[in-house]
Amino acid sequence: MAVNKDWWRGAVIYQIYPRSYQDSNGDGIGDLMGIVQRLPYIASLGVDAIWISPFFTSPMKDFGYDVSDYCDVDPMFGSLADFDAVVETAHRLGIRVMIDLVLSHTSDQHPWFAESRANRNSDKSDWYVWADPKPDGTPPNNWLSIFGGSAWQWDARREQYYLHNFLVSQPDLNFHSPAVQDALLDVALFWLNRGCDGFRLDTINFYMHDAELRDNPPLPKEMRNANIAPSVNPYNHQDHIHDKNHPDNVKFLARLRAIMEPYGAAAVGEVGDAQRGLEIMGQYTAGTDLMQMCYAFEFLAKDKPTAARIVDVMRQVDEVAGDGWACWAFSNHDVVRHATRWDLPAGGQRMFVSLLMALRGSACIYQGEELGLPEADVAFEDLQDPYGIQFWPEFKGRDGCRTPMVWDRDNHHGGFSAVRPWLPVPSEHLGLSVAAQEDEPGALLHHYRRAIAFRHSHPALSVGSHDKMQAQGDVIYFTRTSGDQTILCAFNVSETPSDFNPPAGDWVPIGAELGSAHISADGKLHFGPWQVCFALKR
Repeated sequence: MAVNKDWWRGAVIYQIYPRSYQDSNGDGIGDLMGIVQRLPYIASLGVDAIWISPFFTSPMKDFGYDVSDYCDVDPMFGSLADFDAVVETAHRLGIRVMIDLVLSHTSDQHPWFAESRANRNSDKSDWYVWADPKPDGTPPNNWLSIFGGSAWQWDARREQYYLHNFLVSQPDLNFHSPAVQDALLDVALFWLNRGCDGFRLDTINFYMHDAELRDNPPLPKEMRNANIAPSVNPYNHQDHIHDKNHPDNVKFLARLRAIMEPYGAAAVGEVGDAQRGLEIMGQYTAGTDLMQMCYAFEFLAKDKPTAARIVDVMRQVDEVAGDGWACWAFSNHDVVRHATRWDLPAGGQRMFVSLLMALRGSACIYQGEELGLPEADVAFEDLQDPYGIQFWPEFKGRDGCRTPMVWDRDNHHGGFSAVRPWLPVPSEHLGLSVAAQEDEPGALLHHYRRAIAFRHSHPALSVGSHDKMQAQGDVIYFTRTSGDQTILCAFNVSETPSDFNPPAGDWVPIGAELGSAHISADGKLHFGPWQVCFALKR
C-alpha cells in the first residue's frame, strides 16, 4: 500500500459485520475467510477501506462487543492466519483494513476481570470501576445502563458494585489507571504490527468516568431524543455529564494517536451522545494529535432528514467541529437500515448516497445498503440481540439490520451459507441480491459504484473545503473547492419536483452518470423528485 498518512481524508469505508457477510465453512455464521472470498466484490465498489466489526475471542453475549481476548480471533470467525489472509488480500486489491476496537469495556470472562474481582488487593484490583454501596446497600449513584436498568452490578466476591454501561456481562475498564491505558495501547500495537491500517473505536466517549461518581442530573423531557437509545429506554431521562464525556479522555486519545502515527494508521471514533455528539466529534478530531475522524448519530437517527434538518446539522458542524473531520453514515449495525427508517423509494436512496459522497468528511457505507436492502422483520423467536429482547416489542433490537448479506437470488439462504444461518434471510432480500443487480444496468448497486467513482475523480468532493450549506425550499446546496476546482452540489431532498435558482457563476454540468440536472434556458434548475445537480465552475 502506498505510504500516505492522509489516506483517510475523504475516504470511503465499507463496514462489514462478519457474522453476516459470508459463511465459508458451512456453520451458518460468517467468518474471516468468507470476507477473503468476497474482497474482489468489495474492490469492485471502489472503496478505500473496510471496517470489520469485532471478531475477537468472546462469549458473544453482545456478539463480539464483549471481548475476552483482545489479541486472538474467536474460533467462530477463524484464526489469526485467516486475519493475515484478509490483510494480504485486501492490500493486494488496494483496500486498507480497519478493525473494531472495543476498549471501554471487556467481557466478564476476560482474565483481567477474573483477577480484578478476585479480591481488592490483586495487581488488577483497580483495572475496572469498583465502588462501595451506599449505607443502605444501593448502588453508589444513579447511573443507568444503555441496555436498561442500573449501570451497577453487585459482586459478592469483593462486596462492591462494578460499573457496566452496557450489559451486566460487560464491565467497564478504569481508564484512570495508567496500567489499563498501557495494556490497551499494547492491544493496538499488536494489530498494527499484523498489518492493520486503523481502527473504528467503539463508544469512544465512554472510556473515562467521573472519579467522584457524582449523580447525573435529570434531562428535561423537551430536551430528550432517541438518537442513541430508543425512546422507551429511561437512559434518555438523564443528562450524561458524569458517566461519560470526561475531559481527560483526550489525553488517552493523544497517546493512541502517537502510537498509530509511525504506521500511517487512522481511527474513526463512535461518539454516542444524544445532546453533545457533534461538539464531542469536533473536540476529538481537532488538531493533528487526536483522532482523525469521528461520527455522531445525527444522520443515524429515526427522523427522515428534511432540507432544513440537514442544513441545521451541517451548520452545527461548522460551528462546533469546523476544525475537525466527520465520518458520515446513514446506516450501520446498530440502527434500522435507512431505506426503511426513512421510507425511501429507489430515487431517494440514489439521492442520499450522492449526497453522502459530496459532504465534507469521510464516508461509511454498511454492507447491503448498496443493494437497497430494507430492514428485515425478525420474529421474536428468531431474535438474537439482547437489547431487542429486553425492550420488545416497542423496540425490536438490531437484528433486523444484521441479517445475512444476499449474494444469489436462486439460493434459499442468498448464497450466504449452505445451511440455516444464525439469522434468517428474508425472502424479500433475494430479489435484491448482488447477482440480480449485477445483471441490471439501472440497479442501485451500479449507482453506488458510480457515486464513489465520481467522488474519487473530483478532489473538491473528497478533500476540498465547503462553503455554508443553504436551503431553498426542499433543495439544499453548497460548493466544494480544492485548488482551482469548485463544484456546485445541489439536492432535491423530496419526492416532489422543485425549482431552484443556482448561485451566480458560469457552471458547467457534470455528473450525468448520477442523473444530474442541467440548468435550463431560464437560468433555473428544474429538479425532478430526489434529483441532484453537480456543476463545475468555469
